[in-house]
Amino acid sequence: MSGSILTRRDGGIFEVIIDRPKANAIDLATSREMGVLFRHFRDDSALRVAIISGAGEKFFSAGWDLKAAAAGDAVDGDYGIGGFGGMQELRDLNKPIICAVNGICCGGGLEIALSADLIVAAEHATFALPEIRSGTVADAASVKLPKRIPYHIAMDMLLTGRWLDVYEAHRWGFVNEVVAADKLMDRAWELGRLLESGPPLVYAAIKEIVREAEGTTFQTAMNKITKRQLATVDALYSSEDQLEGARAFAEKRTPMWKGK
Repeated sequence: MSGSILTRRDGGIFEVIIDRPKANAIDLATSREMGVLFRHFRDDSALRVAIISGAGEKFFSAGWDLKAAAAGDAVDGDYGIGGFGGMQELRDLNKPIICAVNGICCGGGLEIALSADLIVAAEHATFALPEIRSGTVADAASVKLPKRIPYHIAMDMLLTGRWLDVYEAHRWGFVNEVVAADKLMDRAWELGRLLESGPPLVYAAIKEIVREAEGTTFQTAMNKITKRQLATVDALYSSEDQLEGARAFAEKRTPMWKGK
């Protein structure tokens, strides 16, 4: 990989660090690279959970690289297979992702964080959608944020670009935990180990069910689950892991998940 993105794998955990000083902003080439990385994460059965963060202590990511845009990167250019940041439009990404926010998280950086399943943030982290001030739209955030936090708070962020400190972000529920800066990655990896030890087929089913339910009625989603019309649910209900979970419970032991 290039020097813009640092990766590490340890057991079933895949760590992705955005490293583009000074603001960890993302241009088209970096976004495409991130898409390749998250596709690799999705398709490697040995990898169970991903952690994404930014290098340094000041920025998680400032989002879209405006300097690259000024040099010719089109705002509607080719972001790669996963869309901006590599994962928010990547199909069938059915593994847990933890975002560790180590500082300023704004614009497209916040959109990337919102694509994760869990967000832990350092005490000095801040959040904003300042696109309004540069005459453009936070497109993915406009779709996602009003579904995650109260409508009027989301619209306040979108329409005014105002900044939230980490405690307000936590209060509105789009940050799971606030931790000391020097403990941030330790906590992210602790959560990663917890998820790594869990049932991957169940995680996949949960993520597909949540995505499916977002755009349909409760009963329609339930019918698809009970009739095994979702690929992940069908795989789970036909799996060795489904039997292993029941047996381990009956035998009062820790289950041994195989992911099959």
